[in-house]
Amino acid sequence: MKAKGKRQKAEGKSEDAARRASPLRVDEENVVRRLIHVDERDAVRRRPCRLVLLVFASCLLPFAFVSASAHGARPDGLDDLPYTWGLDPVVWLSLALSGWLYARGVRRLWRESGKGRGIRRWEAWAYAGGWAALFVALASPLHPLGGVLFSAHMAQHEVLMVGAAPLLVLGRPVIAFLWALPVGWARAVGAWAKAAWFQSAWRRLTNPLAAWAIHAAALWVWHVPALFQATLQSDLVHTAQHVSFLGSALLFWWSLVHGPRGLMGYGAAVLYVFTTSVHSGVLGAFITFTGRLLYPAYAGTTAAWGLTPLEDQQLGGLIMWVPAGLVYVVAGLALCAGWMRESERSVTRRGCVALRVGAAVKESET
Repeated sequence: MKAKGKRQKAEGKSEDAARRASPLRVDEENVVRRLIHVDERDAVRRRPCRLVLLVFASCLLPFAFVSASAHGARPDGLDDLPYTWGLDPVVWLSLALSGWLYARGVRRLWRESGKGRGIRRWEAWAYAGGWAALFVALASPLHPLGGVLFSAHMAQHEVLMVGAAPLLVLGRPVIAFLWALPVGWARAVGAWAKAAWFQSAWRRLTNPLAAWAIHAAALWVWHVPALFQATLQSDLVHTAQHVSFLGSALLFWWSLVHGPRGLMGYGAAVLYVFTTSVHSGVLGAFITFTGRLLYPAYAGTTAAWGLTPLEDQQLGGLIMWVPAGLVYVVAGLALCAGWMRESERSVTRRGCVALRVGAAVKESET
């Protein structure tokens, strides 16, 4: 009996360790577990393939009204700006598919569990805000403007890293995407995510220190003048830059929002936000105050916008330094508030334990 009890206790500990390593929280796992019991016939009746084709077709509509010469065009002035959009079909289709999957998943989840359960209303609005930020950065006129002005390019990157990324993470997209998939697909993805190699890799990538280092490396490496100017000459390099910026930012914010909690977890998160604010601010200040032109590829395109190349570079440095720094300050304050709440809960728990121990001692004395 004792051996059996020890074995059950060891199995319980291993399950707890696996749950902590999983990319889903405990409450998220309960929501996903509920997904398995959704009626298979209901998933078949929805015919998701037909809806996906409809979404894809609607995404191609903007290209029907734009001349072929407008693709990849750069605005030469304010009058051209409303007519120059980011028209990469992959970007438009990805935005449409991600938005549709999230909306479909939330709708199915709330129909099964009740509105606001699994994914709260404010979390759904957070994802909508992150999706809108992605649209502004990658599909709006800001994207082609980034090929003309360094400052616009910097604004695009900050929208991706400190606007879209944290809002998308707060929206809990993993839950919504799983609920949007057909039940068989969701089960397969869930089984794949529980594989030992995936859990190990995910645990390493979302370790707060590792995520912080990856994000910092992406930020500094891509601002090396040779690499940054290469993005203006190659669409492939430009895409790689955006993927690394957004991907590293998602990892960084995920490690803070869904990382370990408790006093140590909150304290470490505050430290990582503070140090990110410092090193990104240093980079922005360097770009602002250096007396030489770091990115001469913009030398011939800024005059139409009333800026010298150096003024454009200084404006870009300020965008990285001040507005982005304010976002990190707000995030740090939010984490500090969570840290204080956790400290109060810890004191309360200790007080309750002390009272129970005192009561037990009195009972034993009597």
